[in-house]
Amino acid sequence: MSNDQDAPQPLSANEGIKTASNFLRGTIAEELLDESTGAISEDNQQLTKFHGLYLQDDRDLRKERRQAKLEKAFSFMLRVRLPGGRCTPAQWLVLDQLADERANGSLRLTTRQTFQFHGLLKGNVKPLVQGMHKALLDSIAACGDVNRNVMAPPNPERSAAHGAMYEHAKGISEHLLPSTRAYHEIWLDEEKVAGSAPEEEPIYGKTYLPRKFKIGFAIPPSNDVDVFSQDLGFIGIVENGELVGYNVTMGGGLGMSHGNEATHPRLADVVGFITPDQVNAIGEAVVTTQRDYGDRTNRKHARLKYTIEDRGIDWFKAEVEKRSGITFGPVRDYTFTTIQDPHGWHECADGSWFYGLHILSGRIIDRDDWKMKTALREIAEIHQGDFRLTPTQNLTISGVSADQKAAIEAILAKHGLDKENERSLLRLNAMSCVALPTCGLALAESERVLPEVLEKYEAVFEKAGLASNAISLRMTGCPNGCGRPYLAEIGFVGKGPGRYALYIGAKYNGTRLNRMLAPRVTIDESIELLTPIIERYAKERAEGEEFGDFCDRVILPADATVHTVGGEA
Repeated sequence: MSNDQDAPQPLSANEGIKTASNFLRGTIAEELLDESTGAISEDNQQLTKFHGLYLQDDRDLRKERRQAKLEKAFSFMLRVRLPGGRCTPAQWLVLDQLADERANGSLRLTTRQTFQFHGLLKGNVKPLVQGMHKALLDSIAACGDVNRNVMAPPNPERSAAHGAMYEHAKGISEHLLPSTRAYHEIWLDEEKVAGSAPEEEPIYGKTYLPRKFKIGFAIPPSNDVDVFSQDLGFIGIVENGELVGYNVTMGGGLGMSHGNEATHPRLADVVGFITPDQVNAIGEAVVTTQRDYGDRTNRKHARLKYTIEDRGIDWFKAEVEKRSGITFGPVRDYTFTTIQDPHGWHECADGSWFYGLHILSGRIIDRDDWKMKTALREIAEIHQGDFRLTPTQNLTISGVSADQKAAIEAILAKHGLDKENERSLLRLNAMSCVALPTCGLALAESERVLPEVLEKYEAVFEKAGLASNAISLRMTGCPNGCGRPYLAEIGFVGKGPGRYALYIGAKYNGTRLNRMLAPRVTIDESIELLTPIIERYAKERAEGEEFGDFCDRVILPADATVHTVGGEA
């Protein structure tokens, strides 16, 4: 008699939805025409993610609308595909206008170097996508079970190596795009050619990947993209100013579920070295291996990190080598020292300048005493270079000539934005996800409460004489890890209204995960817990010891699991 545990498990519901979708078309086009509701069906909600869209609702209004017997205040979030975070001034102006005309008036810079629109009503989605298309922008594969927005260090003008890396990031983003024309037919009114050959997805297949897939490029000494959190990472190796290749990392991912010990964050393994011309082939081989061997029965176990843990990194590496025809070389030496974005003015190798502007939580909006959106629009109207979105939700105004610096400085000063970079390093390093009121997964506040959290912790660090120390603090409303909280020296992960799991002890350069200090605390309770630790750090730290290292060495229990690069303990 067979063991039930050995019997084939049923596929997750999403697999059936993808199979029946006709390559991601579903009945999206038909449901867009239904004006009786602001929503779409659950099956189409899964499919629109592949088009860069999430259906959401304003959770602040749920009770009020339920009492009035109205449906939820539905709207969509749309995420732009923007490899390496590059946006021209002309594109910026289009996005700025679309935010006002079709969304809630704000733009939000994400932790994956792209834009999100919020508050899109159903009837506004198609006009917004068509407006983006005219500016040569799209939202294809910005969400869904595919490779998502590819991250890379901003400002490729800094050096020839940075410039080459940007081109590789853009190239693999294009190489791994889905082939289906569903996006173009639904949103751009492209007509299907009669008698054309049957549609195929040569890389993804009919059911795409088991779960989302993320790629990041980093160039030491900066680990601004948190390369070890990516499913697939490329660490640039520079010799005599030339980008000679990459150390490849595999199997990172930060999402988990509270109370489910089978889910956990994991840092990627460093598997070997490749040359620049091998990037796309290795990327495709990793994706197709995950396509064929990833878990399609349990979406909580479907990321690449679990495939590698189940089968072993040696097996996975060998399979990638077999599929790509490439043998990895020995890992080359590299050192990461920081994750911080460059703020203020910096001169590049080509003689141009860029200005790094801090934007807390990436929210670009006009408020009564703070005209961020207006200021950036005015800059876009005169700027002759580019805008670059950073991995920490900040912005750089790039490709600025020496002659144009004064004009941009004047606009920043007129709106008070020249003072943004004078904030504490704690604030300049901080990140948060959107959370409430729009994210359906949020268990607690994040973006809306982060300013208050920072004010409280800034006071503690200043009193301890540590105001000038670079310390990473990150906050998310749920355990899925969008704000990369498990790589923060101080991490807050939403547990319930006003309650968070508190983590400490990550390495500042992003090469060690943090560990839980308390499973469920309020912000004020976290202050009570961390204040004496911060005071001890000020008095007892070794020379040059960072806060996360001190917590890992002195504060956390010795028998607790320490997750470092490669998942080792």
